[in-house]
Amino acid sequence: MRQLADLARSLSDEQWQARVPHDNRKIGVVVHHVGTMYPIEIGLAQQMAGGQGVEGVTWEKVAEMNADHARSFDAVTKQDALDLLQKNSTAAAAAVRALTDAQLDTVVPPSLNSNGPRSCQFMLEDHAVGHAWHHLLKIRGALARSAR
Repeated sequence: MRQLADLARSLSDEQWQARVPHDNRKIGVVVHHVGTMYPIEIGLAQQMAGGQGVEGVTWEKVAEMNADHARSFDAVTKQDALDLLQKNSTAAAAAVRALTDAQLDTVVPPSLNSNGPRSCQFMLEDHAVGHAWHHLLKIRGALARSAR
C-alpha cells in the first residue's frame, strides 16, 4: 500500500519506535506486520476463490500470531519493513488482478467470520486491503497524539 509506505518512509527513528495506542506494538513492527500478512490474506482469498471455506482461523489465533510477530520483529529496521511491504503488496496487487469476476463472487464460509458466508471479494476488501488501511489510520492517529 503506497500510502502506508510513504508515511513509514517519512518517519523519524523516534516515531518508528513509538507505540500504537490500544495495540502496544511499535509503529515499525506494525508496518512490517502489514507486509507479512499480505501473502497470508491473499492465500486465504485465493482459497475462497477456489470454492474452499477457510477453517481453523480464529481471532484468538490471529492475536497469537500478531504477538509472535511483534516479539520476533521488535527491532525491525525501516528498510527491511519497507522492502517487505513493497515486495508483498506488489505481489498481492498482481494476485488480486488475476482473479476473475466469478472468483471474486465465490461465497464460502470463513471461520474468522463465524462461518457466515462471505465472498472472496469481501475477504480481499476486509482483510488484505482493509487491513492495511486499518493500520495506516491507527498509525496516523498515534502520530497525531504524540505531536500534541
